[in-house]
Amino acid sequence: MNRFIPYDEKTRNEMLEVIGVEKFPDLLEPIPEEFRFRGLLDLPGPMSEIELVDRFKKLAAGNEGAEKICFAGGGAYDHFIPAALDHVLLRSEFYTAYTPYQAEASQGTLQAIFEYQTMIARLTGMEMANAGMYDGASAAAEACLMAMRVTGRNRVLVAGSLNPRWLKVIRTYTRRRSFRLNEIPFREDGTLDPDAAEKLAGDDVAAVLVGYPNYFGLVEDLEPLARLAHSMKGLFVVAADPVSLPLLRSPGDAGADVVVGEGQSMGIPLSYGGPYSGFMASGLKFARKMPGRIVGRTVDRAGREGYVMTLQTREQHIRREKATSNICTNQALMALANAVYLALTGEEGFREISSQCYHRSHYLEKKLLEIPGVTRVFGDTPFFREFTLSFPVSSRVFMERMLDAGILPGIPLPGLGDGVMLITATEKRNREQMEAYFETASVICGGGGR
Repeated sequence: MNRFIPYDEKTRNEMLEVIGVEKFPDLLEPIPEEFRFRGLLDLPGPMSEIELVDRFKKLAAGNEGAEKICFAGGGAYDHFIPAALDHVLLRSEFYTAYTPYQAEASQGTLQAIFEYQTMIARLTGMEMANAGMYDGASAAAEACLMAMRVTGRNRVLVAGSLNPRWLKVIRTYTRRRSFRLNEIPFREDGTLDPDAAEKLAGDDVAAVLVGYPNYFGLVEDLEPLARLAHSMKGLFVVAADPVSLPLLRSPGDAGADVVVGEGQSMGIPLSYGGPYSGFMASGLKFARKMPGRIVGRTVDRAGREGYVMTLQTREQHIRREKATSNICTNQALMALANAVYLALTGEEGFREISSQCYHRSHYLEKKLLEIPGVTRVFGDTPFFREFTLSFPVSSRVFMERMLDAGILPGIPLPGLGDGVMLITATEKRNREQMEAYFETASVICGGGGR
C-alpha cells in the first residue's frame, strides 16, 4: 500500500500563489520572530513504554502550582468537581462522538446540548443560547463580530476593566478587518467612567462590552451602560462570571442583548489552561446572526419528540459570505461538563456554591486587612469573589515567599502598584487554608518590606 501524501510540491505552490505569497514562511508573518523555532527539535531516541511513562512522570513533577493551595483567579478558578461528573462525561457515547451531524444517530448528544443551552439561557436571563464556544475570550470576540453584523457598524466600546487577556483575543480577532476598539477607562473606585463613555459614543458604535463582575471582581450597575448602548442603537454585551449569577441580577434583566462567559468554573478542571468552554446567549431575534450551532426540540411526523440541529450558520454548511463563524467544531464535550455539573448541583446547590464563594472571599479580605500596611485598592466598591489588595512588599517578593509556603496567593497587578495582588477564594478554600494565608502574609509583610 502506498503512503498517502495529500499535497505535493506543485500543489502547495499553486495554493501559495492563490493566497498571494511566495513561500510558506510568509504565512507566519503575524507571529513575532522570537516565537518562531529555527533548526531541529532536540528529541530523545526511541523509548519503551516503561521508560516513556517514567519520563513523563519526571516531567510532570516539575509543574509548579498543582499541589499548592490556590487563591488565584483572573478568569480560571479552583472549584470542587463532583466525582460523578467524569463518570458521565467519559462514557464512550459522549467522549468519542465528534459532532451530531446525523440527528437520527445522535439523539443523546443533541439532547445534552439542548439541555445545556436551556441551562445557560436560564442562568443568564436570556431567551436562547448556542451550543458552546471555544472559551470565554473567543466568545467575547465573536460577540463583537456578531454585534457588527447586526448593526452594520464597525466600532465597539470595551470596558478597560475587562480581563486583559480577553481584550488581547478580541484585538487579534479584529486586527485584520476595518473594525475599531475603544477602551472605556475606569475610575479610582474600579468602576467605568460614565463621562468618558459618553465622549466615546457615536452612531458608528456596534456594541458596548463590559465585564460582570469586572476583572478586579467588582460589581457595578449594568443599567446605565445598557442605556448608553441602546441610545446609540448598538448592542449591550455582558461578559459574565456564571458563578456570580445565582446571587447577582441577571444580565438579561439588566438590559443585555448578548451575554458571554467562561464555563470553566462549572465542572472543568484548571488543566494548565484548557480545554475550556465559552458560552453565548442572546435574544431570539439575533438567532441568525449568532455563530456556531443551535439545537432545537421538535416532533416528527409520528408525533415523537426529537432533537435537531436547528441552525448551523457555519461556512461548511452555508455559503461562506453568509456564514457567521468559521468555527469548525464546538466544545460540546466541555459544554456537556457544564450541563452535568449544573444538573448535579441543582439550582439550590449552585446558589449555595455562589454564596460560599462570596462569603469566603469577603472573610479573607477582612482578615488580610488586619495586617498593618495592607489596603484596599478600590475602596468600598462591592465585589463578588475576587478582590484587589495592596501589600507593603513587592508582589514579586510576596509571590515567592507565599509559593515557598505552598500557597498560590493570587495574581500580581503591577499596573496598579508594586504590591498589588488580585485574590479570590472559592468554596474549596476552608478556614484553615485562609488562616494559613493570613499567617504567612503577616510574617512576610512584617518581616522586612521590599
